[in-house]
Amino acid sequence: MFKYFKKKQSIEDKLYNKILSLSRNKLFYTRLGLSDTFQNRIILIFLHISFLFNKIKKNEDNSFYKIFYQKMFDFIFDKIELNMREIGYGDMTVNKNMKTLVKRFYNILLNCEVYQKKDKDSKIGFLIKYLQLSRSKADTIDIKLVDYFDKYQAFCFDLRPDSVLRGELNFKYK
Repeated sequence: MFKYFKKKQSIEDKLYNKILSLSRNKLFYTRLGLSDTFQNRIILIFLHISFLFNKIKKNEDNSFYKIFYQKMFDFIFDKIELNMREIGYGDMTVNKNMKTLVKRFYNILLNCEVYQKKDKDSKIGFLIKYLQLSRSKADTIDIKLVDYFDKYQAFCFDLRPDSVLRGELNFKYK
């Protein structure tokens, strides 16, 4: 009986789920050498969404994109807050962490705007600043991580804005 009452998935939810699946990809924790921590997963979400936000930002003239941008921002931080509460963080810890995460997000967003213009060493420095790496083979890991985000950024800028809004984010790293 209840199958007829399925809730329609919002655009923000579809896109968030795609970004979440990208940030939970096993290759980050196996081939690219990241530590599998809650913090790293959040930063990976921020990195993935920042490149998309920069793509959407190019269409500033359309107020629909501005509204979508804000809705997506609110949706992501609501989900992160819910996850922190599910893990068992208390109110004070959640509030303190959310304030820190918003600042980190904006720093990442600003750095992603100029990511393409950076040289390889600057990109490595930027990624290492936020992500916790397993230090077994640091040099090769850093290069692979930069390669991943170079390809992801190029993928994002080739997307049409309306495909981003439909949640059609089918990035495959090889």
